[in-house]
Amino acid sequence: MRNTTVAQQLVDILRQAGVERIYGVVGDSLNSVVDAVRRTDGIEWVHVRNEEAAALAAAAEAQLTGKLAVCAGSCGPGNTHLIQGLYDAQRSGAPVLAIASHIPSRQIGTGFFQETHPERLFTECSDYCEMIGTPEQMPRVARIAVQRALGNSAVSVLVIPGDVAHAEATHPTGTSDLVTERGRVVPPQAQVRALAEKLNAARKVMLFAGAGVRDAHAEVMALAEKTAAPVGHSLRGKEWIQFDNPYDVGMSGLLGYGACYEAMHDADLVVLLGTDFPYNDFLPQARTVQIDHEVGHLGRRTVLELGVHGDVRETLRAVLPLVEVKRDRDYLDRMLRKHARSLETVVEAYTRDVARHVPIHPEYVASVLDELAADDAVFTVDTGMSNVWAARYVTPNGRRRVIGSFLHGTMANALPHAVGAQFAYPGRQVISMSGDGGLGMLMGELLTVKLHDLPVKTVVFNNSSLGMVKLEMLVEGLPEYETDHGPVDYAAIARGAGIEAIRIERPEDVVEGLKQALAHDGPVLVDVVTDPNALSIPPHITAAQVKGFAFAAGRTVLDGGVGKMLDLARANLRNIPRP
Repeated sequence: MRNTTVAQQLVDILRQAGVERIYGVVGDSLNSVVDAVRRTDGIEWVHVRNEEAAALAAAAEAQLTGKLAVCAGSCGPGNTHLIQGLYDAQRSGAPVLAIASHIPSRQIGTGFFQETHPERLFTECSDYCEMIGTPEQMPRVARIAVQRALGNSAVSVLVIPGDVAHAEATHPTGTSDLVTERGRVVPPQAQVRALAEKLNAARKVMLFAGAGVRDAHAEVMALAEKTAAPVGHSLRGKEWIQFDNPYDVGMSGLLGYGACYEAMHDADLVVLLGTDFPYNDFLPQARTVQIDHEVGHLGRRTVLELGVHGDVRETLRAVLPLVEVKRDRDYLDRMLRKHARSLETVVEAYTRDVARHVPIHPEYVASVLDELAADDAVFTVDTGMSNVWAARYVTPNGRRRVIGSFLHGTMANALPHAVGAQFAYPGRQVISMSGDGGLGMLMGELLTVKLHDLPVKTVVFNNSSLGMVKLEMLVEGLPEYETDHGPVDYAAIARGAGIEAIRIERPEDVVEGLKQALAHDGPVLVDVVTDPNALSIPPHITAAQVKGFAFAAGRTVLDGGVGKMLDLARANLRNIPRP
């Protein structure tokens, strides 16, 4: 035990949990932890420029791998920077451990320099938040924090005063088994039977899939086939259910497209599959069944005729033998036709005069990027209009991943998420679809990319505008104000940081520029000057919102998604029997 510090014990426990890196910014109260990392094989310190980026990077790594990811911040301002990324991780269900170092223990409560109370601050954005006040609490409390993060797919925060971290350990570290894989929730038989009865009694069944269908694609397709049900999805469910889906009717929500909203509201029974879809105004608030492995999610977005507590895959495997085949496809076929028509109507919006349209259509850039990206690419997308273009133009195939701040909605997430994604998968293509507003907020992380020579491809949709905020103002009938800013040459900034950069101002250069960037074996920034007037509206808006759009005269306003999804919709029409 001699000469083993509390900090060293913490790092040893992290290694036992399979942690390979800690994202953070070094600082005096963290010195003991950083030094323990230096002396320990198999773990590294990843220097970032802002602790917010450290937490976002850890969130992305944890979401992609399912393993524990770790970030750290020094006392006071250092760890308070973590909070946005930890909110993002907590809401996304990412197993993340944050090390929040603290002022010297003897100074706590005195108003000391940089004093905060992190054990209070991080309570809302974590599942477990405790302070290690004495060496005797290690390693037990650290193992509890690790297990809570892994077991609950959530955030744990360990607060450690710098002097306690530096103190000599009093208990042997030893080893203790950590459960890193969660068990599956099998629904009660009574709920399975009740679900089968609901499905069999309904004439028009609609399935709405969230991220909880990740490993249940085959089962969802089997249920859709038996019940002749159109299948819609949330943004987080898109990557897991839209591919190889002959029943696809698009996405609902603020970024939605296609026939999903109408199919949901025309159904006799809506089945929510593994989704905690937050936009209750888009749900019918009736005729709904919900299946979720988190019992606390059941019924919190809509009234339910039946709640089923179970994993989607296990639940569907149990109920499928009890489900009767529906022969009447009229409802399904009608929704498939509507979905295809809704996509057809907006094809011209991004293809008309595309070779001559300046500034460049952002939709065109996204569609070309989708075409050129690797089949197993990881896309990280900024909150805002970049999120819209990714939702509508990135084609899922079961291998690609799309990571964003979909539940917390923080700006500037794409580049830090890309850092974590590239560390998690050094051999995969990682593409950051960054808005110029988001990139400008955490632009220092370009230096992180360069420092670690990460081959991240940063594609900047540079419209000199906060496009989503502008849209929100227009919907509310307000004149846009302070949403536009002066033009910035982000390619020049990237070159100044030593990163290969390409600036694209004309549409005829988009294909070649993106090809060149994706083929480069190191980091690249592509600065695409796009049309600030390219906005998007959801598939269902109120009369008041339509009135608000009267102020948007002369702007390009899209009302649907296209790209390869149109090809899928057209292909699905071939499944409709001919009279």
